[in-house]
Amino acid sequence: MTEASETDYSLNNPDTLTKYKTAAQISQKVLEAVKTWCEEGAKILTLCERGDKLLQEETAKVYKGKKIPKGIAHPTTVSPSSFVTPYTPLTTDAEEAAVTLRSSEFVKIQLGAQIDGFGAIVCDTIVVPSSDDGGKPVEKEADLLLATYWANELLLRLMVPPGLLVQGSEEENKKPAAAIKPITQSRITTLLQKVVESYGCSLVESTTCWLFEHNEIEGKKKIIMSPAEGVKGEGVPEVGEVWGVEIGVSTGSGKVKTLANRPTLHRRTTTTYGLKRPSSRQILSEVVKKFGTFPFSLRQLDDERAAKMGVLECVRGNVLRQYEVVGDKDGEPVARVFSTVALTKNGLSRLTAPPAPDLSKYKTEKKITDEEVLKILEQPLAKPTSSKSKNKKKKKSATKKTTGQAEEDSSDDA
Repeated sequence: MTEASETDYSLNNPDTLTKYKTAAQISQKVLEAVKTWCEEGAKILTLCERGDKLLQEETAKVYKGKKIPKGIAHPTTVSPSSFVTPYTPLTTDAEEAAVTLRSSEFVKIQLGAQIDGFGAIVCDTIVVPSSDDGGKPVEKEADLLLATYWANELLLRLMVPPGLLVQGSEEENKKPAAAIKPITQSRITTLLQKVVESYGCSLVESTTCWLFEHNEIEGKKKIIMSPAEGVKGEGVPEVGEVWGVEIGVSTGSGKVKTLANRPTLHRRTTTTYGLKRPSSRQILSEVVKKFGTFPFSLRQLDDERAAKMGVLECVRGNVLRQYEVVGDKDGEPVARVFSTVALTKNGLSRLTAPPAPDLSKYKTEKKITDEEVLKILEQPLAKPTSSKSKNKKKKKSATKKTTGQAEEDSSDDA
């Protein structure tokens, strides 16, 4: 048997979850750093470069001396207000390289680290600080951020396998799990629409959640919300899986369009193709060595100008997938969040996640009124940590000590 076939990459292997968690801690740390750099006038290109540098520095600090791949699972991207997809400009595109953040605009920051092929990606939406608003979002901003937050909370609860969190014995838990059918993807969209519409917003068309696997962030399963015509998801979340969970919300219709900006994000596919141009072969060789199958930006390659040319044949031959730059069709503000989650026998665990907002800052007259949605939002994501079991362990330990002491005293008396 080969070494690869002997290695268990599932969550049954404790090392797998440890590596996911290590990558997640790095992603969260870098996200918070990039957020502090986002201010009016800051260049998007500079923010992306600084974020990638910090990701590399932090991953270099862990698993030292061990021959395992580690680095960037998703390059740092900073997407302006109406942009839907991750965006990272190139230094050689002068106009886009000069783009800066504007006061009070919505900005989506996405990035990720990977340890031994286990990627942890995170995205958060912030509003660029303005000296005029006192640091608090106005009502329209609050509506968008609240719609995104509650839609994300609802989606996470809908991803927990049915019957998993039912209280009772193991045998009792099996019965409802078998009896309850997994929620359909169309039903997920319907419930999420109820949330965002409560705040006068819309789901972004074809927002997708993917199954994560070893060296893969777009696995065999996917959940597509508000799918475009002819598009559908496949599969349901199950215990033992890791997922990338994404929510996109717009103050407009939620419809999207491809923007004129140059696509700079790519990732390697499993397709083999005989590339003819030396520059194309050189690019592919560099991609395989540096990034494996994780997404990368052309600006991360050694020769950015050559990369812009060499990547064309790679995309035509389908050895590299190109991510188009997509934005809101009406130019309306978009908010987006992304979490990496693990599904275990105890429920859903957030490995990476946007920090929970201070809800007291968001002033709006709108609220969720749908009873079904409110009931789901009350549900936990995981089983509570049992204090009884901890107490039992303590009592058991104490009993052993007492018994041992009594036996010693008895032998002394004899």
